Amino acid sequence: MVAVRAEGLSKRYVIGEYQAGYDTLRDTLSRTARAVLRREHHHAPPEIWALDDVSFDVAEGEVVGFIGRNGAGKSTLLKVLTRVTAPTRGTAELRGRVGSILEVGTGFHPELTGRENVYLNGAILGMTRREVNAKLPAITEFSGIEKFFDTPVKRYSSGMYVRLAFAVAAHLDPEILIIDEVLSVGDHEFQQRCMGRIEEIGRSGRTVLFVSHDLPTVARLCERAYCLDGGKIVLTGPSDDVVAKYLQMLSGAGAEVAWAVPESSPGDELVRLRSARVVDAGGRVVDAIDVRQPVGIEISFSVLRDGEPVFPKIKVTDERGNVAFNALDTDPRWREPAQPGDYVATAWIPGNLLNEGHVAVDVALASLDAPKLDHHVNLSRLLTFHVQDSVEGDSSKGVFTGQLQGVVRPKLEWSVERRSA
Repeated sequence: MVAVRAEGLSKRYVIGEYQAGYDTLRDTLSRTARAVLRREHHHAPPEIWALDDVSFDVAEGEVVGFIGRNGAGKSTLLKVLTRVTAPTRGTAELRGRVGSILEVGTGFHPELTGRENVYLNGAILGMTRREVNAKLPAITEFSGIEKFFDTPVKRYSSGMYVRLAFAVAAHLDPEILIIDEVLSVGDHEFQQRCMGRIEEIGRSGRTVLFVSHDLPTVARLCERAYCLDGGKIVLTGPSDDVVAKYLQMLSGAGAEVAWAVPESSPGDELVRLRSARVVDAGGRVVDAIDVRQPVGIEISFSVLRDGEPVFPKIKVTDERGNVAFNALDTDPRWREPAQPGDYVATAWIPGNLLNEGHVAVDVALASLDAPKLDHHVNLSRLLTFHVQDSVEGDSSKGVFTGQLQGVVRPKLEWSVERRSA
């Protein structure tokens, strides 16, 4: 059964448009005069479409992610779904009780205490006082702000706001939980607790809509994902594929590149690069790979004439540009003079070596001009792919759900000996 359905959702904002409130007579007259002058001079105020014909369905029990650049329309979409703002066009239907965490402080009355706001939110969700009383100990413990529970929330820091907001939304048993990027305000320990709670909610059969710039988390927690750009859905599918394609879209590189015209391919009079691909163990081009599986960098090139020995080389970097390693084929066959012909070389990166995240690969064809390398081809960040950990307990992270630092995280052999009882 469908839990969330959006059909043709569009939201228009007029830049600089005044939102009427309680004004003095002078303010009202001044605003009216400015509006008349704009009409007389035909100055139509500029407008933007934060959402433009967005449609999707989310089934009951699905955990779905929404990603995209800042300003892509993600937060506006969640505000429309939660009835914070009305769409300009289109409809949204949500079946079930909704808990949401949007902007810091949304849904709380600043003059009420944390405890009073819990009861207020429970009443809004249609819960009885007895039902809220049963949930209160778990909310208090999870939030970690027991000492300030009877303090007005206007005195809370942004982190305390988020702690209470997530504890309330996650423990008042909503059928649909909607979470914006606001979780990034919390400290690392609390973020990990939140991620664990979201996983529990997803496994319990409830629906989660999750917006975040933490792409490895989106790929791990969500079954499907949508990528928005300019208010439109531009990518949809399994979350790891959508994350990989989104990162490739940002970097301008993908998992495969080829040159159809030999004369236009990179190289010189000795050797030319024909194509390069990221492949799995079955030889299929992949945008995303499980961290436990090997991944191959396949390089096709042509030697055009007899000449000095030439060999393939790669450099692997993470999304921040940190170098994981350089590697070149050192087999004795590349020490012999180059023989004309077409070659395919594949460098296999073993499973449980690279860290999670976006990976870029430089591809080169070189000769040895001791002690230096003479590059015939050297293309920076020619290929990219995404490494994902499903956290099933058999990778180098075990059951740890956080992010390990570093560009590599090998699964090492450990020896343990008990010396005393």
